[in-house]
Amino acid sequence: MSETDKYYVERCLDGHPDDFRHLVRRYQGVLLANLAGKLGNKDRAEEAAQETLVRAYFNMSKLNKPDSFFSWLLGIADHVAKELRRKEQIQQKRETIISFSKEVQPTEISEDYSLEAAITELPESYRKVILLRYYGKHSCNEIATQLNLPLGTVTKQLSRAYAMLRETLQQSEPATNI
Repeated sequence: MSETDKYYVERCLDGHPDDFRHLVRRYQGVLLANLAGKLGNKDRAEEAAQETLVRAYFNMSKLNKPDSFFSWLLGIADHVAKELRRKEQIQQKRETIISFSKEVQPTEISEDYSLEAAITELPESYRKVILLRYYGKHSCNEIATQLNLPLGTVTKQLSRAYAMLRETLQQSEPATNI
């Protein structure tokens, strides 16, 4: 006789943590397939599936409807996949800035870390022109040549990048009450 998800969830909550393995066996394949589709990579999907199952195990007491374990598990998997993608995007931005700043060889690095943080949040094309212009001390013409872009595109990207940086920095400034 096949036991229900509710049965195994209740068993786990009643002090039989080994019964969680039944839920893992039941949903591991589906969970991996779901995450592989979201993340596009088997290794990342396995990492995300493991994290999902760990979170499910330790948060099982928060599950309101034990019969809806599978949909709850998929919700956790969605959150884990989003977090993983977000971490990868941040890491890629950091790597881009590090490699690009090595190419640019800045003459002076700002001690205003909020500015560097704001620059990392810019779209890549804007980030490149800002790094070349202000850290690399290149003229707009030199940037246009190096990036194989029209001069007007470079100046427009700089202008938009300034606006985005201004907005980000104004939002991050602590409000002062006078």
